Amino acid sequence: MKTFKFYNTVVGWGIFVIAAIVYLMTIEPTASFWDCSEFITTAYRLEVGHPPGAPLFMILGRLFTMFAPSTATIPVMVNIMSALASAFTILFLFWSITHLARKIIGTGVKETLSELIVILGAGAVGALAYTFSDTFWFSAVEGEVYGTSSLFTALVFWAILKWENEADEPYANRWLVLISYLVGLSIGVHLLNLLAIPAIVFVYYFRKYETTRNGILVASGLSVVILATMIWVVIPGLVVAASWFELLFVNGIGLPYDSGVIFYAVVLTGAVSYGIIYTHRHKKIVANTILLCLSVIVIGYSSYAMTVIRSTANPPMDQNNPDNVFSLLSYLNRDQYGSRPLGYGQYYNAPLDSKDPYIKGSPTYIKRNGHYEIA
Repeated sequence: MKTFKFYNTVVGWGIFVIAAIVYLMTIEPTASFWDCSEFITTAYRLEVGHPPGAPLFMILGRLFTMFAPSTATIPVMVNIMSALASAFTILFLFWSITHLARKIIGTGVKETLSELIVILGAGAVGALAYTFSDTFWFSAVEGEVYGTSSLFTALVFWAILKWENEADEPYANRWLVLISYLVGLSIGVHLLNLLAIPAIVFVYYFRKYETTRNGILVASGLSVVILATMIWVVIPGLVVAASWFELLFVNGIGLPYDSGVIFYAVVLTGAVSYGIIYTHRHKKIVANTILLCLSVIVIGYSSYAMTVIRSTANPPMDQNNPDNVFSLLSYLNRDQYGSRPLGYGQYYNAPLDSKDPYIKGSPTYIKRNGHYEIA
């Protein structure tokens, strides 16, 4: 009898083929009448869409549109990309389910035929149920970011399960580094992927530590801290720090535009590289892993360089014109949408302060006469 790994691989790819055929047969024949039209346009001509942007999706979409036989089929190619990404999501969902089912049912040795049928059947039922679910099917057949974002979410959860299998082996932390890189890449598609972080933390906790009430509470708190750090520190914080250097170098010292950003990038790269080398030589495994994870997150996040590069070229669609670090920060923070206080704050129709209506918030800088002015 062949091994579980063989059947798991074969059935998984079979489920992928079913999902791919269904989605490719039912894709939209053109652009759906909402954000999809904008995403297809930005992908085809590498233009800048609405905040906070999706540069990695734009790059991948551009790759697919290059195979379009005519301009009329460009939307179809982007829709095909979403269909294939969604089919791969189903594949990794199947493998995640069979992994968990095997832990519940398996004995830790070679599975019997009945156990094999139950495990693979659970994976097939779960994956196919999600394949034909209304919401997922709807996003799988049009040129939107949700299919690709779901793929990254399925990938990172599958990767943490792979880490669980090898947690006690040398170099098992490579899976954590891979997860961090995928999280960094996913920022350039949609922030949905970050919601997998609590699940990743719990898999790590249950695999490495004895389960206790206090331990679960600590793991829960840590997952919230990591999630909040990603959303409110890493994503905007890297750009905020760059804006400090840019303002100092341009307005303070009188150097050309972007000199502060370049200096900041060099210093950041050098500091992280030194930290990785130092922790490796002194065998500080935890610190080294953390630095590696942070560095690959930034590498994945760097897809936003495409947004600045294309905005500088002034394409026909250049929403918010994020061609410098200040407008990029506003772009990432979605400032144009305003805020909607849920716990406390102004009502939706609260009047502005007549004396100083714009006292709250950070200043908006624009380029003028070789330096930055508050607009």
